[in-house]
Amino acid sequence: MLIHIPAVLSAEEVRHCRERLEHAVWTDGRVTAGEQSAKAKNNLQVPQDSPECRELGEMVLRALGRNPTFNSAALPLRVYPPLFNRYDEGMHFHAHVDNAVRPIPGTGFRIRTDVSSTLFLSDPSDYDGGELVIQDTYGTREVKLPAGDMVVYPSTSLHSVNLITRGSRWASFFWSQSMVRDDTRRALLYDFDCAIIETRRALPDDSPAVLGLTSTYHNLLRQWAEL
Repeated sequence: MLIHIPAVLSAEEVRHCRERLEHAVWTDGRVTAGEQSAKAKNNLQVPQDSPECRELGEMVLRALGRNPTFNSAALPLRVYPPLFNRYDEGMHFHAHVDNAVRPIPGTGFRIRTDVSSTLFLSDPSDYDGGELVIQDTYGTREVKLPAGDMVVYPSTSLHSVNLITRGSRWASFFWSQSMVRDDTRRALLYDFDCAIIETRRALPDDSPAVLGLTSTYHNLLRQWAEL
């Protein structure tokens, strides 16, 4: 399930991110890659313990908390602290799959990476190339979104970032451990939730149809959720 979520960050929040990142120290992005991924990765990243990464990561987490589409699609139990990267001219990331489990620095906790997210901080006109290429059951799809928009997709997907031939592509990226680890079940629940929203627009909340759909949704979530 690949979902485009528009306007996760406002234009003002994107501007603030860009201004803070302009003054950040950027290091080799291979520091957060696994052994195989490091051989395929060529980009820059803001250190995870830097004040810019911590501040902006909190901003992203607040935005996720108020976004109903993200919460419906990912059903997050835990969200990895958001990271920030950039691809300048000549940089890329060859096809890879994200690590299945990641430790959350300074907490002693680990998360299972069920859902991957990329939040774009550069407009498509700022760079050529740089598409996020995701391979899923529907084939290969290229994603290049406006600044402030985000894409979420299963972490099991083989994915890559095309070579940048002009400009620079900046983004935030992170992973979520979902309450429902199976992507097929998450997709069913997301479609179910969207159907409930549409039904509530046509019928009152005390309608038997609305009550029946809502109770079935929560009973399925109760059966499938792992907490």
